[in-house]
Amino acid sequence: MQQLIGEYEVKLDAKGRFRLPSQLIRQLGEMDSHQFVINRGFETHLTLYPRSVWDGLVAKMDKKLSVFKGNQRKFIRYFYRGATELLLDGSDRLLLPKGLQEYAGIKKDMVLFSYRDRIEIWSKDEYENMIQEEPEDFSGFTEIVAGDIELDL
Repeated sequence: MQQLIGEYEVKLDAKGRFRLPSQLIRQLGEMDSHQFVINRGFETHLTLYPRSVWDGLVAKMDKKLSVFKGNQRKFIRYFYRGATELLLDGSDRLLLPKGLQEYAGIKKDMVLFSYRDRIEIWSKDEYENMIQEEPEDFSGFTEIVAGDIELDL
């Protein structure tokens, strides 16, 4: 799969739908007939996965995580909480479930932040707050996080 990139501002309509930007649709190509799974993100946002990416992730988790270990079982529950299948309609819109809207604090204005093989969905206000937390010394932060990884940036 091609790597997804880009930040896109979109609006939620009165019925809870938003239009997936054409640039993202082009990046997704014909994969999965534009089937997705959405769930809660690790912070106060949502994560939208192309269906094939979700299926691969779940298969890896199923091999590594045991329902017989308490913390792993809790993680599985938290991770799957709110997971919902979505399909693009004829107008390239997705219906955002009400419970997930509430979890992420999404009222109308949203930011789609796409990277790797997924799309994070943030309320615009929450996204701007997260961006403000960017470290002043990004170089130093990069050394801490990726100093031992061979990256030629």
